[in-house]
Amino acid sequence: MDKFIVSARKYRPQNFSTVVGQEHITTTLKNAIRNNQLAHAFLFCGPRGVGKTTCARILAKTINCENLTKSGEACNECHSCVSFNEGTSLSIHELDAASNNSVDDIRSLVEQVRIAPPQTGKYKVYIIDEVHMLTTAAFNAFLKTLEEPPSYAIFILATTEKHKILPTILSRCQIFDFKRITTNDTVSHLLEICEKEEIIAEKPALHLIAQKSEGCMRDALSILDKIVSLTNGKLTYQNSLEHLNILDADYYFKMLACMQAQDLAGALLLYDDIDRKGFEGDIVINGFIEFLRNLLICQDTKVASLLEVVETFKKRYHEEAAKVSISYIISSLNILNEFEINYRSARNKKLHVELCLIKLCYLKQALELSSNDTGVGKKKQVDGLKPLAFRILAPMEVREGKNPAVPPDDEEPKLIIEALPVVEQKKINGPEPVVAAPTRITALNKIRKQYSNANENAVQQLPVVLETEELSKSWSAFSRQLKDAKNPAYQSFERASLRLINDNNFEVVCGNNLELKFIDQQRISLYEHLQSWFNNKSVSYNIKIDEQVVNESYTEDIPLNSRQQFQKMIEQYPLVQELKDRLRLELDY
Repeated sequence: MDKFIVSARKYRPQNFSTVVGQEHITTTLKNAIRNNQLAHAFLFCGPRGVGKTTCARILAKTINCENLTKSGEACNECHSCVSFNEGTSLSIHELDAASNNSVDDIRSLVEQVRIAPPQTGKYKVYIIDEVHMLTTAAFNAFLKTLEEPPSYAIFILATTEKHKILPTILSRCQIFDFKRITTNDTVSHLLEICEKEEIIAEKPALHLIAQKSEGCMRDALSILDKIVSLTNGKLTYQNSLEHLNILDADYYFKMLACMQAQDLAGALLLYDDIDRKGFEGDIVINGFIEFLRNLLICQDTKVASLLEVVETFKKRYHEEAAKVSISYIISSLNILNEFEINYRSARNKKLHVELCLIKLCYLKQALELSSNDTGVGKKKQVDGLKPLAFRILAPMEVREGKNPAVPPDDEEPKLIIEALPVVEQKKINGPEPVVAAPTRITALNKIRKQYSNANENAVQQLPVVLETEELSKSWSAFSRQLKDAKNPAYQSFERASLRLINDNNFEVVCGNNLELKFIDQQRISLYEHLQSWFNNKSVSYNIKIDEQVVNESYTEDIPLNSRQQFQKMIEQYPLVQELKDRLRLELDY
């Protein structure tokens, strides 16, 4: 019985044409080989399982092939190709940097590089896998050899974490970035393998495997081997869902139908059924997010190509997307994203997911109410509220020979309102009562005239001229206010000096940056004080530091440092300086 070989090793590509999903790299390498424009160092970087090490081995075999094809592929028949396929080639060395990452390992590799290949005209190829695992010292020991290797040596470095490699290494290599393998390419490759292995496989099942692998061909082949061994060579959509622990999209369609119908009981029962099957709550939330994302994509034909779902579900996605509004999808995504972030911190996981479903079930109603003019957003009005009825005022009493609107000069203006009886009282449902007699109102015009005269006779205050003497008074008054309020900034105000610039501007000169900050902190209060004092809104100032301009009182308060104290001492006692010089003393200033 032949020993079982996993598909990832059994169907590993042996030439460039069989590499899946990396045409932009394989074409470049074949052209470089045909034109004899090979670099001395290559760096293959990209996600796991996309063909980096495979392409490195194919490149090593191809450049040593004795009979290259016209397309730049290895013949797989010459002595070099056969020895490489059997693993006995002496011209190709492969090093795993994950377990050989020390300086001594790199030094041993450098010593091997100095030995020429057994056959002239051939290359010695060194493949270093997981090169990002090398230590910094090992990288530095490798720099010189990588920059100027012998003419027969070629280095191929492979890594999944390009950012961990030193920039000095990157600058010495020709970099090739491998991309994730698309879902369609993965499905096509799996179909070819299933045909060769005589495996009965449904295309939707292979599509699920391709989605689960997330662009990694090695993972896809491993998943295929596992499901085939469990199902005796028959892959269906249902058993693939079961073995991959993926929730069927049909559940999400049913869940969305319950939410659109605001059927909370149906949604909770559906989730209970999902929970009984062993699916964790975060898987359900994450799957529902992906489901709504697909619905959102179906809303616009421009991005419909981004929809990566099973072919049998594509039509159903488009039909369902036409029934759901974009606002509902976006609001649902926000709610689901919030609950997914808080899922780990929730104590009761199931209750946490159920609260999310409750919100989603009543989300449609909330959106309708917020968009409706008669919804909860509109202010409520009290039913039966009647407008206020004002009584009609009767004509004013006319006095003979005088203006009825103006009272005599000796009479004070007053407003007279008399309560008068109601003529007729109707029933409760009848009309409003009618006023029988007039109400006398006097002196309104007199009041208006007094107010207008007061406004006309008001004397407008003129702004005070900004002069040095008046400015000093205002400044001192503000300083006293700060001192009374026990604000430490008053000392900075007392020490500052003022310079008049023009009628509206002046300059505040202080001795250091600390005083400037104290004065600037009172800017708002100072502006209000100055504008009120001078009755001028245009008064402004700026602050300037001048170490030469310091008040005498301030300089006296400053304590002398060690150097100044010594200078003052020798001025009074010159013999101290002579003593210092004779004894050759050094003072610690």
